Amino acid sequence: MKVTSISRKLLTRVLSFYFILTVSVTAIQIVAEYFNTKNHINSELLTLEKTISGSLTRAVWELNTQQAIDISEGLVAIPMIKGITVTDEANNIITQLGETISPEKLKIHHDDIKSESQGISSISEGLFGHSFPLIFEFSGRTTSVGRVTLLSSNAVIFSRIEVGIYFLLGNAIVKTAFLVFLFTLAFNKLLTRPLQELTEQIRQVDLDDPEASKMHSMTYEKNELHILEDAYNNLINELVNFKDKLAISQLETDHAKDQIEEQNLLLEQEVARKTSSLSSTMLKMEVQQKELLQQQHSLQEENVRRRKTEQTLLTTNKEFIHSIKALNKAKERLLEAEKMASLGELSAEVSHEISTPVGISITSSSYLLDLISHLQLDLDQNKISKKGIENFIKNANQSTELLTNNLNRASELLTSFKHVAVDQTSDKIRLINVSNYIDEIIQSIHPKLKKTNHHIKVHCDENIELFSHPGAIAQIMINLIINSIIHGFENINRGEITIDIKLHHNKLLIDYKDNGHGMNTDGLSRLFEAFFTTREGKGGTGLGTHIIHNLVVDTLNGTITADSEIEQGLSYHIELPDMRS
Repeated sequence: MKVTSISRKLLTRVLSFYFILTVSVTAIQIVAEYFNTKNHINSELLTLEKTISGSLTRAVWELNTQQAIDISEGLVAIPMIKGITVTDEANNIITQLGETISPEKLKIHHDDIKSESQGISSISEGLFGHSFPLIFEFSGRTTSVGRVTLLSSNAVIFSRIEVGIYFLLGNAIVKTAFLVFLFTLAFNKLLTRPLQELTEQIRQVDLDDPEASKMHSMTYEKNELHILEDAYNNLINELVNFKDKLAISQLETDHAKDQIEEQNLLLEQEVARKTSSLSSTMLKMEVQQKELLQQQHSLQEENVRRRKTEQTLLTTNKEFIHSIKALNKAKERLLEAEKMASLGELSAEVSHEISTPVGISITSSSYLLDLISHLQLDLDQNKISKKGIENFIKNANQSTELLTNNLNRASELLTSFKHVAVDQTSDKIRLINVSNYIDEIIQSIHPKLKKTNHHIKVHCDENIELFSHPGAIAQIMINLIINSIIHGFENINRGEITIDIKLHHNKLLIDYKDNGHGMNTDGLSRLFEAFFTTREGKGGTGLGTHIIHNLVVDTLNGTITADSEIEQGLSYHIELPDMRS
């Protein structure tokens, strides 16, 4: 079997790691030097921009092409500048010297940087440059008259950092060679030679005389080899003690063997006595076995009867479970239909509400078209006058203002309804501003509130934000308000709803209260039951508060409680956790 040197393996791993680290650090230093030099060249290009932009702008503005060419030739003479391109405001090239790029790439480059601040851009492989516009100021106004593109190359960068690269590489090679030499000497002295001496002494061990095979100290240092030497010597001492104990154990074994032979004789006599007793016991067990077989037969018959009964119960249970599942599915479909019915009713009222401002807007736009037609007719017949224009402007402003106000009103209604409707049909969790979202919900049901004299007061900090299901929150608030209008404010002309919202320990606390008729104790205890309604026979389904309870508890992981007295209104306390996690 081939022997692998630990010291050589360890030395190889250490030096390999150092080599990889040295190569990585050197590469990083070279890359850093490259980008540092490139940034320096960029700074010089920016400085050249400040130097030449004025004179080039004047030359392009005055169509002095020769002056632009002379300035370009002076710039190309700078070693850092590998090429220059000057274009007019239509991207037509005025002059192009040194390294060049195609007009298509130059146009794409100019189009790319129009939406960005002026800066250094990489144009093609091996080239980079700085492009800046030529802005001419005249009578307080600025006009772009063209663009200048200065090109440099990676060859300029490499020529500047060439000496530094050679220095870094030489430094890394020298350090690596010195470290290899130093580690080789250290490993040979501290590990390889002591291990060889230790191996030689172990090979000379004499099992017949272990005491003479102890190791002699090879070093005065307290290191791992010294610990190994002590452990080996302790093992020799334990081996000597084991040999002594083994001799004593041999004597004790011989004595125990004699005692075992005596016990065997006594055991044979005892077995004979037990055998006779066992025979009589076996006869009794046979009788008992027959009795047990009879009992087993009776139990089997009983098990058959019980299995039949169990099968009947299982069949009945399956039918019962199937009925429960069918009822749950019907309940879910009914709940979803109730949600969509309220959304459909809300959309119908919003559509009706929007028709008024849209109709006014159409009338205003028609009137404005008539005004424009009369003005065009007067203009064609040269009958236009200052008073006619003033009347047109006055009437047009009034029509435009009326048109804008009504369209904004319709837009606000549509936006609020869209946000609420989209959220109610989506289960997505998102961050909402609670104050703004409550305003949108109330705005979306404005058509229903508009038909009444009821009033809603909302107290909520504008900075409260919460990660939650916005659709569920909208459905809860809409159902609460509609329940108050239909049930709480029945035969009440001016009802008042108060909504207090706070954020406490990452929980949204909602206190909802109306000053309606309220409920008695029996009705309050059944408030959240499915199909319980105080308007039975009048169109009520009894699912509104049940949906609210399911949304709060199941969808939003919150809690809801209600409190009421007859003619003292109805109040709800809702706690909703932040669903960020």
